[in-house]
Amino acid sequence: MRPIGKVRSPLVVILLTIITFGIYGLYWHYEMFKETNEFDNEGITGIVGLLITIVCGIVAIFLLPWQVGETRKRAGLTEGVNAIYGLWWLLPIVGAFIWIILVQKAANELWESQGAVAA
Repeated sequence: MRPIGKVRSPLVVILLTIITFGIYGLYWHYEMFKETNEFDNEGITGIVGLLITIVCGIVAIFLLPWQVGETRKRAGLTEGVNAIYGLWWLLPIVGAFIWIILVQKAANELWESQGAVAA
């Protein structure tokens, strides 16, 4: 059986990122890359995704939704999100929130389709 990721509340991700001054956001990126990679052994690993996020965050905001979308396709779902979703970051402040909500929602749908339940 393939490992499945954790269903997370997008609003909790946003709040924890704000409260921890971005540290939880780095952890969230790591976990998202790790979970999608471990699900089907494709794409960027957690540690590589974290390094990309730290060194070149602009790449990560396009890479993460692409990886979630590709993982969804390989699981038999519609893509849901893709690299173009990184453009949400062009909207000051609110764009980042929309991006997190859309990417986490797509990941949650993937994990729920595989039997995961919200905590």
